[in-house]
Amino acid sequence: MTTTDAGRHTTSVDDDALNGSVAVVTGAARGVGRATVAWLHARGVRVLAEDIRPEVEDLAAEFDGVATLTGDVSREETALRAVELARERFGGLDILVNNAGRTLNRPFTETTAEDWDSLMAVNARGAFLHAREAFRTMRENARGGAIVNVGSYTCTVGLPEGSAYTASKGALAQLTKVIALEGGPHNIRANVVAPGVIETDLLDNIRDDSRAYLRSFAAAHPLGRVAQPEEIAEIIGFLASARSGFMTGAVVAADGGFTAA
Repeated sequence: MTTTDAGRHTTSVDDDALNGSVAVVTGAARGVGRATVAWLHARGVRVLAEDIRPEVEDLAAEFDGVATLTGDVSREETALRAVELARERFGGLDILVNNAGRTLNRPFTETTAEDWDSLMAVNARGAFLHAREAFRTMRENARGGAIVNVGSYTCTVGLPEGSAYTASKGALAQLTKVIALEGGPHNIRANVVAPGVIETDLLDNIRDDSRAYLRSFAAAHPLGRVAQPEEIAEIIGFLASARSGFMTGAVVAADGGFTAA
């Protein structure tokens, strides 16, 4: 654990202390969430993996010691249970990764109130509820904690036919800044990783050609390709560790240069 000259902890978890720390990861069954569980588990982090999909339970068999929770991220009782289970199973909570999310491509004038509410519920409300409960636990610890919210390049730029999605990710970015401000005195850091397009199954339920559709965005990124889940997991891990110990309230672009122009 590193300290300042005054003896105050500068970060909640350092590189060595990741081993044995405790994390909750939402949206953990597939894609970036699963890759994050794998990244943390490989470094000795004790992980509670949460997802609305029952297949999240398979992670317990794949990664020894990982606990699982099946639940709707947007429901308050799920957030309460996730933090409670982390404390019961592992004795505390050091890291929260708010990764669960939904997307929708629909013209603004055709977006329904139900569309809006559904995306806000998962992308913004779910993150708020889990961060609130994690914060309450982390402030009990002298070591504090790290909250990493998975946003999007739409945290900072608009997306045609993405009014509800873009608004939800913008809300997530602003929420993170408030958590950082209120968390500072408790040594709780909060940051957002803002990826570009990632090759995951996020669109599989609404497009038969989802993978080809995602890859069609490659040219929009100066690097000429979309991201892989493991690349984003690396940045999440960085933001959860002491290597980012003086970072809080940041929106970290991981978008292949998409927003550089």
